[in-house]
Amino acid sequence: MEPSHASHSEPHPNARVYSAGDINVLHKSRWKEGLIRFFWVGLLLYVSSVSQRAILAVQPETLSFNHDVRPILSRACFACHGPDSEDRQAGLRLDDRESALQELDSGMRAIVPGKPTESELVSRILDSDPDVIMPPPESNHVLTNKQKEILSAWVADGAEYQRHWAYVPPERHTTPKIVDDEWSLNWIDHFIFDRLTEKDISPATDADPITLVRRVTFDLTGLPPTPSEIDAYLANESADRYEQLVDRLLASPQHAERLASWWLDLVRYADTVGYHGDQTHSASPYRDWVIAAFQKNLRFDRFTEMQLASDFIESSPDEHSEDLLLAGAYNRLLQTTHEGGLQVKEYRAIYQADRIRNLSGVWLGATVGCAQCHDHKYDPYTSRDFYALGAFFADIDDETHMGVAGRGGGTNTLPTARDPEQTVVGPFDRAQAAALDTKIQRLRRSLPPLPKHQEPEKKEEKAKAGKKKEKETTEVAEEDTVPKSTESPVILQARKHLKTLELKRKNLERKLMITKQLDEPRVVRIKHRGNWMDESGEIVEPSIPGFLGSLQTEGRATREDLAHWLVAPISDGGIGELTARVTANRIWSIFFGAGLCRSADDFGGQGEPPDYPKLLDRLALEFFDSGWDVRHLIRCIVTSNAYRMSSDTTDEDIIRDPENRLLARQGRWRYHAEGVRDAALSISGLLEEKLGGASVHPYQPAGYYRHLNFPKRTYSQDNDQRQWRRGLYVHWQRMFLHPQLAAFDAPNREECTAVRMRSNTPKAALVLLNDP
Repeated sequence: MEPSHASHSEPHPNARVYSAGDINVLHKSRWKEGLIRFFWVGLLLYVSSVSQRAILAVQPETLSFNHDVRPILSRACFACHGPDSEDRQAGLRLDDRESALQELDSGMRAIVPGKPTESELVSRILDSDPDVIMPPPESNHVLTNKQKEILSAWVADGAEYQRHWAYVPPERHTTPKIVDDEWSLNWIDHFIFDRLTEKDISPATDADPITLVRRVTFDLTGLPPTPSEIDAYLANESADRYEQLVDRLLASPQHAERLASWWLDLVRYADTVGYHGDQTHSASPYRDWVIAAFQKNLRFDRFTEMQLASDFIESSPDEHSEDLLLAGAYNRLLQTTHEGGLQVKEYRAIYQADRIRNLSGVWLGATVGCAQCHDHKYDPYTSRDFYALGAFFADIDDETHMGVAGRGGGTNTLPTARDPEQTVVGPFDRAQAAALDTKIQRLRRSLPPLPKHQEPEKKEEKAKAGKKKEKETTEVAEEDTVPKSTESPVILQARKHLKTLELKRKNLERKLMITKQLDEPRVVRIKHRGNWMDESGEIVEPSIPGFLGSLQTEGRATREDLAHWLVAPISDGGIGELTARVTANRIWSIFFGAGLCRSADDFGGQGEPPDYPKLLDRLALEFFDSGWDVRHLIRCIVTSNAYRMSSDTTDEDIIRDPENRLLARQGRWRYHAEGVRDAALSISGLLEEKLGGASVHPYQPAGYYRHLNFPKRTYSQDNDQRQWRRGLYVHWQRMFLHPQLAAFDAPNREECTAVRMRSNTPKAALVLLNDP
């Protein structure tokens, strides 16, 4: 048998013959090569599998584009890859699916649905190279591992988009069916309990009766209940005693005052102009109208139309002839200047932008003001939309108050009046004014005519150079004083009484800034980069944001058309249901400390999605379907069991839901500034409960206005009952807000305030200890 070739083959002539030492070196070399080869293969496998493991970490079926994905893209990507076409980078637009899926100039695709390993977006967010990673380091946006997992899983699941939730009409979701019918008292509870059951969380127990009475009284009226009111509630053995209490509080004038404070934050009501010298302007009758509107439970759609379009619409039979005049002062609440020598075109642009920001903030829950200089970076509002909305207000007379400079006649050297103005009687003084008118007329008819030479001539005080005539005063010329009369003492006494009545009647009158139309609306152009001096832009007519539809009008659209669009049903070309969602969310926040959408001032891409989207939809439709009945919506909220729960918190609550987003308990939050003042006055027995009237001046530290110039100001404290009035009526000086209010985070109301800040500082403690 021949030997095997494998074991007895001859070595190749050129083959290297290894020694024992060579063989040892060779083994080490091969071991190192194998180790390096293993490392690179392992690294490649790791990199290629990262996105797959990320996908597995987040289950696609649990993802919602609006709730989970859009917030990440909006905060980290849209600034460079969003709606703003001027600053868009690499031609990539991620807020629109069709654009996001397109092939880029580089030949790559940001998103390949179902294929995260082929999607440049996933590759970039997982990369560690600072020259490659997205978002880039200089943006100061760093994605967390969870956010990367969410984006990867979303792409793997097909990268489906949804229209932003705030622009989708509220859906009529079926009320969830739950097992524990004893806990749920109305449909609100069904939505909350269903979610809690899903999370395996039990709701808190009910608040005790005294706590509940205090809570609902504070929330509905801004005042604490009296001991007798608590005793009466506890003694009431009716099954519906709580509902009886709620109805009584809702019908009280104090409830109207509480809601008025909320609304005045939104429309940035103040008693001063804001700019330059921050002089006083005449606005308090508007505040009275807001209180009266809530007291009569005026429909919110009518409430809207009367403010935006008072000079276009007619009064209804149940409205006073001056109500529209009072409501229309909304258009004059913006910050203005009364500086001499102002640039008229500059302030036209400033006023226009202010009105657009407030309109969009109050009724749309949007930040349209961000589109003044460029298309909005996070929402679908364009720069054209911004200026087209501004064109609705181009017919308002904003220049009468600018004085001579505003009319092109030279330099305005003196602060001017706040024209156009009109003398009015507030809604809470009308009955007294009517009674006085009757008495005055009756007394005049009973007296013989006064000789002509006996009627004194009243001369109006004139503003002196460098001084502003802040108060209306009159003086009687010495040569025109009434000579001695030969009339009987009875007639003389009657004439004296008549003068007293006439003075009392006059004191009921107040000045009010009113909305007055120009003969021709101003021309509105798109201002490139917001430059008010640029007159080269395209002229725009009044119109609504393009992505929300268009107005069908004959001729130029007006503020009446705008107001109607805000409250009309979507089926009729309006956005009423969207407006209802914004407003319902804010009303909810009064009673739970935060809205279901916590960014109540921004429903856009930079805001937060709602924690209970279905419940928010239901609230919106309940409000809309009820005929815009604010009181009905509030009653639904405060009679729910969710509202009545205890606010006691356990360690487990803190761990599972520290911010109480699931609403398994009631919230706790520091009370608002006016409420702190009002509670102290009420408990001490000092509170003056007069309804309506001019703003008041309670104590504030001496010298607080020392830096308030043009002209120099001193503060005259009210020393009578007026100093004990509610915080709602305190003089609101924008530049120097009353220090007690400022210490508890009341806003200066330069802008729409939908969410007040809450802070705990030593200033607040010192105010509580020392404020008289």
